[in-house]
Amino acid sequence: MEKEILEHGFNFNRRRFLSTLSLGIGSVALGSLLMPDLFGGSGADEDGLPPGIPHFAPKAKRVIYLFQNGAPAQQELFDYKPKLREMTGKEIPPSVRGTQRLTGMTANQASFPLVGSFVDFKQYGASRTWISDLLPYTAKIVDDLCIVKSMYTEAINHDPALTFIQTGAQQGNRPSMGSWLSYGLGNENKNLPAFTVLLSRGIGNGQGVYSKLWSNGFLDSVHQGVQFSKGEDPVLYLRDGMNRSERRDMLDNLSELNELSYKQFGDPEITTRIKQYEMAYRMQTAVPEVMDLSKEPDSIVNMYGPDCLVPGTFAANCLLARKLSENGVRFVQLYHQGWDQHGNLPFEITNQAKDVDQASAALVTDLKQRGLLDETLVIWGGEFGRTSYTQGTLTKDNYGRDHHPRCFSIWMAGGGVKPGIVYGETDELGYNIIKDPVHVHDFQATVLNQLGLDHEKLIFKHLGRRYRLTDVSGKVIRDIIS
Repeated sequence: MEKEILEHGFNFNRRRFLSTLSLGIGSVALGSLLMPDLFGGSGADEDGLPPGIPHFAPKAKRVIYLFQNGAPAQQELFDYKPKLREMTGKEIPPSVRGTQRLTGMTANQASFPLVGSFVDFKQYGASRTWISDLLPYTAKIVDDLCIVKSMYTEAINHDPALTFIQTGAQQGNRPSMGSWLSYGLGNENKNLPAFTVLLSRGIGNGQGVYSKLWSNGFLDSVHQGVQFSKGEDPVLYLRDGMNRSERRDMLDNLSELNELSYKQFGDPEITTRIKQYEMAYRMQTAVPEVMDLSKEPDSIVNMYGPDCLVPGTFAANCLLARKLSENGVRFVQLYHQGWDQHGNLPFEITNQAKDVDQASAALVTDLKQRGLLDETLVIWGGEFGRTSYTQGTLTKDNYGRDHHPRCFSIWMAGGGVKPGIVYGETDELGYNIIKDPVHVHDFQATVLNQLGLDHEKLIFKHLGRRYRLTDVSGKVIRDIIS
């Protein structure tokens, strides 16, 4: 083929090579049978360690992140504040509100009346942890959870806050947490990507999620998240309709083109693209098997709830997350949209909680009974919190809450995190942190730590600067690590 190319005078460059290739990722990737060594990781960290080798002994092997997009109101779920309920209707004291920047949705309000939760709380488990009546299934596993009530962030609007907690920066084009783990640890299963993404939607206001949230940024594109969709074709373009012989002939020819182009230009993106084709071929067999929920026993279906058999639901995605994780996927990212309750909060948050409560608890229980919870870090939470004062008009049975970056709650389970504890504390009105604050970068540093990665050493040099997930700050929260 090289002779033919030279005889015809084709001027091959990287742009033309990739643009004229025009073959779906699924239709190009058989070469894994011929060149298995192409699947090594790329780059090395600050210590010169190749991907796949942690800095120290890890507590966890994998992460499942149940991201509640839109920011759940902590006052209705985890942060029990009886004093706030007592003061419903009264103006928030200036000493509590301080000089915090407000969003454009409430900055011009004439008053800021406090509003307590419409729902009751009870204590559960040996830990006697307060949990909302909206979360009866979560209440049953409270002794497996580490609830952090003192998270805080810097961004006050959804897009920068969501981008910040997922990528460590408020602007785009940075690697996501899953991409950093893929870069730092490599693949555990060569037949599946290291980083996968699943989307579901509740009935409430749905803030959008964008592919930049699972982008590889400046890392090699092999580290980007692979979105799995509902339906018969969970990964687009994997099916190509070619038989094995046709695919082999095509890849023999493409292999020669790849070699010519790489020899001429030395562009590492060419080999990165080849790695993606190789992964796509292997996924053609692995993905349908993992995505098939029809063989799950009745006991599992009953545990997650009937919605787990409905593609695209949060329950189905939780069950898929367990299957992906037990098959070696390093980072499974779920996004559940609909938590943006600026108004009509009592109705919407009730339905949102019902959407996620049973399946979230089932995931932890399922992993635990399979002996996988110790090596899997499960995370549940959103991008920031909600105000203790109401947005808009406060009525007897309805209200809303605006964005609040000063404090919010998340929980973690498994992966070497202490079970049955509550970390951090907010004031009696749930507006400011008064004990053990946890910044987003602290949270990210702790997650990396549990997987054996030092956040200060997991570095990628780009445009003359050393970048990391935690930028120039962050500390591991040692008090929550077992």
